[in-house]
Amino acid sequence: MVRRAADVPFLSSVELAELAGVSQPSVTRFAVALGFDGYPALRRHLREVAPVEPAERATAYNEYQQAVEAEIENLRHLAQALADPRPVRQAGQVLAASRPLPVLGLRAAASQAYGFAYFAGKVHPDVRLLNEGGTMIQDRIDGAVRAGASALLCFALPRHPREVVDTLAYARDAGLTVVTVADSAFAPVAKYSDLLLPAAVGTGLAFDTACAPMLLGRVLLEAMCDHLPEAQARLEEFDATAAARGLFVE
Repeated sequence: MVRRAADVPFLSSVELAELAGVSQPSVTRFAVALGFDGYPALRRHLREVAPVEPAERATAYNEYQQAVEAEIENLRHLAQALADPRPVRQAGQVLAASRPLPVLGLRAAASQAYGFAYFAGKVHPDVRLLNEGGTMIQDRIDGAVRAGASALLCFALPRHPREVVDTLAYARDAGLTVVTVADSAFAPVAKYSDLLLPAAVGTGLAFDTACAPMLLGRVLLEAMCDHLPEAQARLEEFDATAAARGLFVE
């Protein structure tokens, strides 16, 4: 319903059930669980807050263009969510205060974790990337806690590995505050997250696309920098070193 927000007010319960891959009675029960008399009442409510006409369907687009358009829509939803910046600012403060800062991301989310850790390492004094699973991951969390870590950042994307859920449970038991960037507020990792920041993934291609989670990670990085007084000095130091080493080509 979130991903098809412009269309849902004009769909029957049968059509919505087919899109969601559930039974029609499940749609009715969902509406009742939200406090409505049934799906028609929920649909009437949505029509009051949605555009009068359904969004123009991109029937002229090919499958690749449709995937791009879907990601653009995910970014629009993220922009709307960031109208209230308090959750991101709170998360940035929590992450900045953790020394060291472990950053977790396995399988599909490994690249998100790596990208965040790469840039965060330029402004944060001790970032520890956890992008490979196995029996040692809990050892590395124990090591971070012994070194003084107070928080852990997790990137969690579908399909959600059981190991990520187990690792977050272990991290919380170890006393860490868990900040999670996930594809949905209802993701399996939500139960083990103290602060969860949702950003939808695209599902129109054979493999999910994660532009919104990546951008949210950069926004979170910016919020963390705001709570690191030495961030600007560290960036200037890196630039000077990079220039002396001829690290980048112009």
